[in-house]
Amino acid sequence: MTAPAPALPRVTDLLPHRYPMLLVDRVTELVPGERIRTVKAITLNEPWYAGIPADAPFDYPPSLLIESWGQSAGLLASAVAEAPQGQVMLFGSVADAAFHLPVLPGDVIEHRVSITRSLTDSVIFEGSSHRGDDTVMTVTRMVMAFRAAELLRPADPAATRPTTPSSPGKAVR
Repeated sequence: MTAPAPALPRVTDLLPHRYPMLLVDRVTELVPGERIRTVKAITLNEPWYAGIPADAPFDYPPSLLIESWGQSAGLLASAVAEAPQGQVMLFGSVADAAFHLPVLPGDVIEHRVSITRSLTDSVIFEGSSHRGDDTVMTVTRMVMAFRAAELLRPADPAATRPTTPSSPGKAVR
């Protein structure tokens, strides 16, 4: 008798994102430290489709497809272990993302993300997105890093606020 497979995590348990910027619906496969498969259903109810004329193209924005894929990568990075106390996961860069086919409302997109390298404070991913048998996007490399939260905000927030001149022509200090 084989042991039951571990339960797949809920997306909202691992990502801080919420509507309207939570762009992953569910995890369908997870091998911690190796790979993940997630699903995103594209619908006309999403806010970026509001107000689009009926004769305009309804292609899903490529930037949101990258964001959705990146959130899947973040899920994979978070599934190994939660970010250490006081650490924040940051998107670093994406290289060689290629968009092969348009994504439209009604499509169900499967993101496939694999870890290619994991360092102490950074993770490098590669993968693709699919609509059925069709590849709609490939990503050669995405980098995410974990950084201390206190390094991301100034010690004295007032010190970073710009001062404004009280009258035109005066210099800003």
